[in-house]
Amino acid sequence: MGILEIAAYVLVFTGAFFCLVGAIGVLRFPDVYSRMHSAGITDTIGALLILLGLALLAGWTLALAKLVFILVFLWMTSPTATHALAKAAKHGGVYPKLADDLAGDVAATTTTETPSSKA
Repeated sequence: MGILEIAAYVLVFTGAFFCLVGAIGVLRFPDVYSRMHSAGITDTIGALLILLGLALLAGWTLALAKLVFILVFLWMTSPTATHALAKAAKHGGVYPKLADDLAGDVAATTTTETPSSKA
């Protein structure tokens, strides 16, 4: 296994890691806009790294040209789709949660009452 293959595998696994972190961000972030940001950014970066790794493995072949076309297509459509979703959410009346809203959610879920204080 040469250094080119090692670099390709590192790029592919790093891209997969970014995609995994983005998926976790989609599950963990509180509102639609944060989730879209997580999905859009990590999708673009993850796809770039994965496709660069595959390009290193492909060499100077027709597969490299196809990978470049896929990369250009993803880089054009992913941010555009994220922007369109954000505009549709705002038009639909969905607004971002602010820090005050998040603090209220945390305060509502935590109770200061203990079982011994009820008696």
